[in-house]
Amino acid sequence: MLNIEAEITADDFKYLKLLAKQYPNITSASTEIINLQAILNLPKGTEHFISDIHGEYESFSHVLRNASGVIKNHITYIFGTSLRDSEKKTLATLIYYPEQKLEEIKKTESDMNDWYKITLHRLVTICKVMSAKYTRSKVRKALPQDFAYIIEELLHEDSTGDDKELYYNQIIESIVRLDQADRFITAISHLIQRLAIDRLHVIGDIYDRGPNAAKIMDILENYHSIDVQWGNHDISWMGAAAGCQALICNVIRIQARYCNLDTVEEAYGINLIPLATFAMEKYADDPCTYFLPKNSDADMLTDKEVQLTAKMHKAISIMQFKMEAQIIKRHPEFGMEGRLLLDKIDFEKGTINIKGVDYPMLDMNFPTIDPKDPFSLSEEEQDVMDKIKSSFVNSGDLQRHVRFLLSNGSIYNIFNSNLLYHGCIPLNADGSLKEVNFRGKRLKGKDYLDAVERVMREGYYTIPHSETKRECLDLMWYLWCGENSPLFGKDAMTTFERYFIEDKATHVENKSPYYERRDEESVCRAILENFGLNPDKSHIINGHVPVKVKKGESPIKANGKLFVIDGGFAKAYQKETGIAGYTLIYNSHGLVLVSHEPFESREKAIAEEKDIHSSTVALQYSQARIMVSNTDIGAELKKNISELDKLVSAYRSGLIKEIK
Repeated sequence: MLNIEAEITADDFKYLKLLAKQYPNITSASTEIINLQAILNLPKGTEHFISDIHGEYESFSHVLRNASGVIKNHITYIFGTSLRDSEKKTLATLIYYPEQKLEEIKKTESDMNDWYKITLHRLVTICKVMSAKYTRSKVRKALPQDFAYIIEELLHEDSTGDDKELYYNQIIESIVRLDQADRFITAISHLIQRLAIDRLHVIGDIYDRGPNAAKIMDILENYHSIDVQWGNHDISWMGAAAGCQALICNVIRIQARYCNLDTVEEAYGINLIPLATFAMEKYADDPCTYFLPKNSDADMLTDKEVQLTAKMHKAISIMQFKMEAQIIKRHPEFGMEGRLLLDKIDFEKGTINIKGVDYPMLDMNFPTIDPKDPFSLSEEEQDVMDKIKSSFVNSGDLQRHVRFLLSNGSIYNIFNSNLLYHGCIPLNADGSLKEVNFRGKRLKGKDYLDAVERVMREGYYTIPHSETKRECLDLMWYLWCGENSPLFGKDAMTTFERYFIEDKATHVENKSPYYERRDEESVCRAILENFGLNPDKSHIINGHVPVKVKKGESPIKANGKLFVIDGGFAKAYQKETGIAGYTLIYNSHGLVLVSHEPFESREKAIAEEKDIHSSTVALQYSQARIMVSNTDIGAELKKNISELDKLVSAYRSGLIKEIK
């Protein structure tokens, strides 16, 4: 018999007394131990990794609904050759879009009652299989409220007995007879979608050029289990929401460039009328040729709307360059003096001097730039900036979305022994971790990323108008475009040059050594070790840079230690890559990397049952099935079991009194 009193410290005793309030006797504590021990022996839930959504709501929504092929694979596994391929496609589409697909089916199906009965049986069968790896308690929590009891009965029905089979069939009959079939099909389809994915990991860049980032955020806010690793475009919006004027200009500029100002105005209620009025006045006779919207959606606008967008685009761009210059001057430690360009313009010659070379300017109409003081906002610009900033910091929906990103997100995440981050880990040319001067300290690897994350949170939550606030906002901007930012990963962001200089030699942005060195297994192993992970068992999951499949690039780096899953949701990247990117599935059998063809449309997905064509690129199967006991949750459960064991021992030794 253990000497429990000798083993338990004073702190342990305090904790056990608190634990005893939840488990007041040996029976309740033992029951929980049995329950937790059983959970440890279930297969681990499926994790779904998605990256670089870039505001593309429809394709993202579809990938979420089909779980990167998980649902379709289950249908194939369950029904095999007993269903035709066309029936499997219809069933899959019904699960993805139940409300819409039901309307389509009703137009052609002659006997809906019979169809309902057959379909309900099939959906229940799928749901049974997909819920098998979860506890009844977990499934119960996921059940739709209206049909919770009925679904639970159907899921746990044993049709081996005649009585039970009759009971089961009667439930189905009653659902149809009472005209509840549509609602039930919708409810169980959404349940299947939920059960397909146990945990969603979004590896950055929800925001960017796409039109519906806010709608994506609405989905993520309500997702049952999620974490986000912030991308460079995400922190740009987060910094803007916190009040960083340079980043406010940046997000408006990008939305104007890609003809998506509706995200700013309609989705987030930010008033851009002051900017529009200012732009129309200052650039009245300026065609703003180099600021015309790039997105194909611009074809849907009138000439007047295109011209207004172009003028707003130019106006906010000039304001951005000025605001960025002010930050650079405040922080010589950033080493970004080379990005001070407005003072390098020769207004008489129409040229700009960069690194000792004079380049002709494509555009010299700068009514708001004072050559003697080029980095200061004009009085009118300052007025516009103040009004727009007020709209950003007071936008309820934007602030809610940013708080969600702060609560559920981070610069990096370690989950089930995998290291997740969007951009890069700053490295030296030889592949070693690079020391970065950050807030007066020399930091590298994990320590640097931890400090970066603290700045993001401090910058948002600290007292407005304080020196700390300003410093953090400036650092947020640096994270957007600074050479040593783990979210950017280039030596410069040549935005100005791409607008105003034709010579493409000035447009070059050299990538961090990380992007070459991440192909090397030794480098990836060193990164994993720096984050406290076992490199023999762990992987790096990375986004940010599209994989150029057309040129033979592989998403699998470093002998399988690193996976690149830039989602390729943005249509602009698909011409370059040749595909619509990758997603990653990590289930109880191992890792599955999936490549996707471009998504055509929601309408075709429903009417023509055109799913995203996905192909398995790589498999890393585990010899033994991965159980909950092998996961982070398993480690936590084992800790809970150990504590409950101590509590039971304390009860039995008389150290703590039982309450019956």
